[in-house]
Amino acid sequence: QVQLVESGGGLVQAGGSLRLSCAASVSAFSFVSMAWYRQAPGKQRDLVASISSGGSTNYADSVKGRFTISRDNAKNTVYLQMNSLKPEDTAVYYCGSLSVYSTWSWGQGTQVTVSS
Repeated sequence: QVQLVESGGGLVQAGGSLRLSCAASVSAFSFVSMAWYRQAPGKQRDLVASISSGGSTNYADSVKGRFTISRDNAKNTVYLQMNSLKPEDTAVYYCGSLSVYSTWSWGQGTQVTVSS
């Protein structure tokens, strides 16, 4: 069972920055992909950014140019650097990992609140 532990959420003013971390219990190379999703109240969980085992990245249009996903293989950790935050970025952010068996594992989520 893969364990993912997120950290780094909090309250920030619009225009500010936060960095989320997701520590995995196994090597990141075990995964096809790792990703950050977010879910605002009353809305579905949406993809924010993903990074493949080969290092390819993908971003939602709403965060392109503001967010950066990266990976530290030695620490089995994936990061999401969030800059120029907007109130509409407010959500619970979840780290997910996609296995070679096409199954997803999820962390417990971390709250990000951006005040206007």
